[in-house]
Amino acid sequence: MPYRLDRPPSDFDAGTGLLQLEHFQMAYVTNDMAQACELFQRRLGIREFATLAGETPGGGQIEAKFAWVGTLMYEIICASGPGAEIFTGHLPVADGFVIRHHHLGYLVQNQVQWDAIQANAAAQQFEIPHHNVNPLVEVCFVAVPELGHYLEYLYATDVGMGFFDSVPRT
Repeated sequence: MPYRLDRPPSDFDAGTGLLQLEHFQMAYVTNDMAQACELFQRRLGIREFATLAGETPGGGQIEAKFAWVGTLMYEIICASGPGAEIFTGHLPVADGFVIRHHHLGYLVQNQVQWDAIQANAAAQQFEIPHHNVNPLVEVCFVAVPELGHYLEYLYATDVGMGFFDSVPRT
């Protein structure tokens, strides 16, 4: 018998608060991508990942793995070098494998929502320590110190939405 959770619809009004958008992603950072993937695959049930890799805007390296489980996308990030501090800053200094929660991802649907996020963060005096535009998305992280993790906002291009659609579903 299938389980169904009847949830009320949301109007996703970013002007009323930074959590008032479509939460679709949970992300982690690690210092060892192979071990992180093994954890998610062997012990947590993720079967397959899509991968993006390249340079950070500062010239370092970043690799990210993505997988859908139902309506939630999981992301694992491993980064190093210049420009990686936004990711590595969440990791404790350790000799062995570490993985930590990094951000909740929210999908931005239009320019009105994007502008509302920026205005809301400024009104709340929350820092935006990272902003980047690439062929897939315009993205920013908002730091809400009390939460201990970032809120990430992704305003995807058509190419970015195509990538999200291509991510394996577990």
